Amino acid sequence: MKITIIGCGNMGLIYARAFLKYNIVSKENLLLAEKNETRKAELLKIDIGKVCVVDDKRISESDIVILAVKPQDFNDVSVGLKKVLTSDNIIVSIMAGMRLEQIESVLNQKNIIRAMPNSPAELGMGMTAFSSSKDMPIEQIRKAENLLATTGRTVFFENEELLDAVTALSGSGPAYFFYVVKHMIEAGKKMGFDESTSAMLVKQTMLGSYHLINNANKSLDDLIKAVASKGGTTEAALSVFNEKEVGENLQNGIVKARDRAMELSK
Repeated sequence: MKITIIGCGNMGLIYARAFLKYNIVSKENLLLAEKNETRKAELLKIDIGKVCVVDDKRISESDIVILAVKPQDFNDVSVGLKKVLTSDNIIVSIMAGMRLEQIESVLNQKNIIRAMPNSPAELGMGMTAFSSSKDMPIEQIRKAENLLATTGRTVFFENEELLDAVTALSGSGPAYFFYVVKHMIEAGKKMGFDESTSAMLVKQTMLGSYHLINNANKSLDDLIKAVASKGGTTEAALSVFNEKEVGENLQNGIVKARDRAMELSK
């Protein structure tokens, strides 16, 4: 297989390393297209693929071309890219907010995947949702999915509109967990722990809680009840959360993120 990655920032390099790790592609058949001269020099140093420009003729030979540039840079990049793309290339876009019809129109291509990964992809534990162009052959969709799955789990949506909700829920989701962990650690510091001890207590609690969610065969309500005995310490905390409508505000915030994603995609 031959793969080109257009734009080699953080996520582009995450994919490059994942493809090499799982022997999806060799370094000789992995093109890293970058227009920034400083970035190109950095890519040459790390030596994980062949560095090229966005209008390199070798891109036409790629089975899959991944668009990992910032959405605001897409129009500039597309000028050179259109010169070398062919109808045989499968395009996979991870550009936030860029709809399939926009990419199809600009590049004059029909076989396009729009994907929304999240940051745990860096550890191979990401969640990526994706949609495809209308009437895209199933074998091409599966080929693209195999690549996306190198960084974690994947889910396919026929309805592209749902990717805006995915952006809000799992794309932005890691930040919500980081936010909760940050404030739990701060609470620990207020109660007398040093930062490293408070962080250890909170992070291990979160890790263990995740495994309980996955393995305990209980609903989330049942898991909460198992910890929150009547009149106890947990109930005291939950009563404050409920009084301040923490749960409802969290839900409202995620819906607001979805609405913003919809605005950006227009």
